Amino acid sequence: MTKIAVILTQGFADWEYALIAGTGSPYFGMQVEFFSPQAGTVRSMGGLSAVVSRKLDEIRAFEPTVIVVVGGTNWEADQAPDVADLLRANHQRGVVVAGICGGTLALARAGLLNEVAHTSNNAEFLQQNVKSYTGAEHFHQTSAAVADQNIITAPGTAPVSFTAAVFQAAGLNEEAIAQFNGMLSAEHKEPAIA
Repeated sequence: MTKIAVILTQGFADWEYALIAGTGSPYFGMQVEFFSPQAGTVRSMGGLSAVVSRKLDEIRAFEPTVIVVVGGTNWEADQAPDVADLLRANHQRGVVVAGICGGTLALARAGLLNEVAHTSNNAEFLQQNVKSYTGAEHFHQTSAAVADQNIITAPGTAPVSFTAAVFQAAGLNEEAIAQFNGMLSAEHKEPAIA
C-alpha cells in the first residue's frame, strides 16, 4: 500500500490537504497519515481542531512514498518548525517531498528548491521568507503544481493539481489521475445556476 505522510502545523490551510486525505484513502487505497511537530491538537486557519497523534520523528518509521507539507500561517512566522533535516534526509532516500503554499517555504529552507523547477504563491514570497533561497531562476509563475526531481510544489490556489501530482508520485495510474482531474474540474465547465 502506498503511504503518504501529511505534515500539519498550527494554522494549517484547510483546503490544501483535504483532497489528498478525502480521496487518497477511501477511493484510491492509499494510507494517508498525519504528523505534527508535537502530538496533540492543531487548529486550522478555518478553526478546525484536529488531534494529530504522530510526531515528525515518526515519519521515517512510517516509510512514506510521499511527504506532503501543508501550508498555513505558521510557516511565515519566526517560530516555524525546522523540518529542513527531515525533508532533506527523506528526499535523499528517494522519498518525494511536496509543499503547497506556505509549505513551499519549508522546502526552500531545506535547500530543496535551489536547483529544481518549482513554484509557490509567487517568487517574492520565497525570497522574502527564506534568506538562503537561491532558486529564483528555476521558479515558474503558474497556477498549477510543478513536479521536478522528486519535488512537488504548488501555490495555495492549486489544491487539485497538487493532489494529482502527489497521487502520480505515489504511483496512481494515469487513468485514475485523469478520472480524478475530470471529476474535480467538471464544475468549472458549466455556468453556475442562479
